[in-house]
Amino acid sequence: MVTKQSVLLLGATGETGRSVLNALVKDGSFDIKLLVRKASLEKPAIKEFEKQGLEIRIGDPADGAEALVPILKDIHTVISGIDALSQTTQLSLVQAAKKAGVKRFVPCAFITVCPPGGIMWIRDEKEIVYQEIWKARLPYTIIDCGFWHQVSFPSLPSGRTDYAQMMPRNTMPGDGNTPTLLTDLRDVGTYVARIIKDEQTLNKFVVTYSDELSQNEIFDIMDEISGEKIERNYEPGEEVLAKLEAASKDVNKDPGYFGSRLQLAMSQYDYSKFIRGDNTLEMAKYLGYLDVKELYPDFTPIAFREFAKELLDGKIAKPYEGRF
Repeated sequence: MVTKQSVLLLGATGETGRSVLNALVKDGSFDIKLLVRKASLEKPAIKEFEKQGLEIRIGDPADGAEALVPILKDIHTVISGIDALSQTTQLSLVQAAKKAGVKRFVPCAFITVCPPGGIMWIRDEKEIVYQEIWKARLPYTIIDCGFWHQVSFPSLPSGRTDYAQMMPRNTMPGDGNTPTLLTDLRDVGTYVARIIKDEQTLNKFVVTYSDELSQNEIFDIMDEISGEKIERNYEPGEEVLAKLEAASKDVNKDPGYFGSRLQLAMSQYDYSKFIRGDNTLEMAKYLGYLDVKELYPDFTPIAFREFAKELLDGKIAKPYEGRF
């Protein structure tokens, strides 16, 4: 009898976590366990996981490494999908994973390609975790992904796509011609399930994506498939940078306010992707990432064009429904 690879997933109720969990279940070759805080045990989503027969392990990175070691003792792979504001709480999870003998640690990366060092605060907080992994010499895989299709499409004049739109927006930062990597949220988990079984990806960065398109190309596809004409507005790089600086000042005034940190994160995403041009395959390879399409040429991801057709057919779920 083949022993299934044991995987402990943190953050299964989040958007990335759900994608990963769905893919692990569908794959069928994993012994899945979910790390859940005691305070969350009565949540409907956790109850649903229990009905599916998934094993729940009670624990919280905030409890410290020693409390987590027994929970991780029989775990091969740890995957973290923790929320954006809790990145550094993974430090205790890293320390516990090392002591427990975990064979692969997948920290909560899952953002666009961007070098560390003051460009995106969310990337820099992840870097703190990565450095803890390296100091511990813990086996790892860091997985980043293209910006989701689900938050990359413009509004249509008819409103046909409003039902799935999290961030209505038809203004393009820059001139609209900078290419950026994209991926469908549903594919993130599928790629993760492949990556964590692959020895080639151990102690490596991997970038997952379906397309590399400019904003103008995205608008062209939406125009073509919808039969409508979307108005295009452009925001000069100087204005993007000014918004970023204003958002940074707001965070400095009240560092604990989530709304300000979210606005800063989105401004920094715009600056990194569309002004600096960080989120490209060329940049990923320069930074040492493995290309997921070269690793798994047999898998065909959901292209943005295919996503757009589903979107217009009313088949796309709105991300973070009810959370923002």
